[in-house]
Amino acid sequence: MTLPRDGRPADAVLADLEAMRTEDAPVHGGRVLAYVYDAGVPGLPEAGRAALASFGEVNALDPTVFPSVGRIENGLVGWALDLLNGPAGACGLVTSGGTESCVLAVLAARESWRRAGGAGQPVVLMPVTGHAAFAKAAHLLDMRLRTLPVDPVSMRVRVADVSAALAEEGAVVALVVVSAPSYAHGVVDPVGEVASLAAARGVPCHVDACIGGLVLPYLRRLGRDVPAFDLSVPGVRSLSADLHKYGYSPKGASLLLFSDAHYREGAFFAYSAWPGYPVVNTTLQSTKSAGPMAAAWTVAHVLGDDGMLAANRRAIDATDRIVAAVKALPGLRVVGPPDSTLVAIAADGDEGAGGVDPFVLADRMRARHWFIQPQPACGDLPRTVHLTVQPASLATVNEFIADMAEAAAACAGQPWAKVDPGLMAALADLDPATLDAETVAGLLALAGLVGDGPPGLPAESASVQALIEATPPDVRDRLLVGFFSLLFTADR
Repeated sequence: MTLPRDGRPADAVLADLEAMRTEDAPVHGGRVLAYVYDAGVPGLPEAGRAALASFGEVNALDPTVFPSVGRIENGLVGWALDLLNGPAGACGLVTSGGTESCVLAVLAARESWRRAGGAGQPVVLMPVTGHAAFAKAAHLLDMRLRTLPVDPVSMRVRVADVSAALAEEGAVVALVVVSAPSYAHGVVDPVGEVASLAAARGVPCHVDACIGGLVLPYLRRLGRDVPAFDLSVPGVRSLSADLHKYGYSPKGASLLLFSDAHYREGAFFAYSAWPGYPVVNTTLQSTKSAGPMAAAWTVAHVLGDDGMLAANRRAIDATDRIVAAVKALPGLRVVGPPDSTLVAIAADGDEGAGGVDPFVLADRMRARHWFIQPQPACGDLPRTVHLTVQPASLATVNEFIADMAEAAAACAGQPWAKVDPGLMAALADLDPATLDAETVAGLLALAGLVGDGPPGLPAESASVQALIEATPPDVRDRLLVGFFSLLFTADR
């Protein structure tokens, strides 16, 4: 990118930015069932964006200089503590998103473990369905991650497996993680039983409610059978809940709640042994914009409690209708069943036995201008497509169901996406540590991800998803890093 010598009019530059979005998926309207969250309330996005702009230049690094930061954060945390049954002395903080919340939760657990005399490399225990953010946290914090299998029918971690792992690992376990619900399948782990087991061994339990923390309490009020999952559960020491998901605010804002202030302090960072100002960070970031938290505060107040309840009613109504429709479609089944507004759909039957390939289904739905997210098989868990159902989905649910039925019928009897055995044999023998950037680019070209134009997914990507699914994880991760490295190549 070359800057103009004399600058350009602001409206022309902003028009260029808008032009860049022409190939983006729409963030409103309910046609993208992942990544975005639309309450379907007129004027709400505009209110959030206005607050984002108003506070965009306020530096949330230092609430003593910008007291509004403390007032906004304390308000959001207080609301969440009331909603999620925080006990006396419970506290929290606002982060930039679910991953930062999860990393800080793991950091707090590690510091607590160290204060208690932990020695060696600490361990994080979680179901294999736990979010990748915890794997990232373990990597960054030099901890070992041990994943546990889940029941292949309920998709929930088995309490007996947690108990056995705690006994086997012993004193090196610093944290146990459960989901409420899991992203991949939308089910709530047995939080109460797992937290009790962890507490009996002096191990904190974190509940990853990033995508369900602002949904499940309202579903309970709507009469749903919601299992105990929040800070009222004995043994739960921290809980994450994202404001930019079902809090409907602009990205990125998340909440991380703690059972007590002493435990929370393990997530803070302070440094004063230098000649500059004393640094105290409550998050991984130091300088950060107050815009996202101000936007979240604004959206919450504009919606209000009744508005949140109504939004969740629309989202769960749309979810119920989609689940019922999928159950009636030949060749597909709902995985779970879901406890919230997330739905995973798998084949009902194998290839050649009536089962519809979820990867091919995702392509057929994309051709109808719906984005549903492919999810590769993992161990004995099947390949699926994921739906994040939103309040805005209720307005389009009939169209979605009709298109899903047509797409499933078009997929019936078609071959499933698979990888050439010769290519798989070659990939299986690769050592990812020896793959340089040029070799990775060549492999990506063979997979159809790199060609004459910019790298990207082809219009029909079922075969790419099958390749991702079939490739050994360490090789797969190396190829994915290489792909994103090519995506982010400087424009010079």
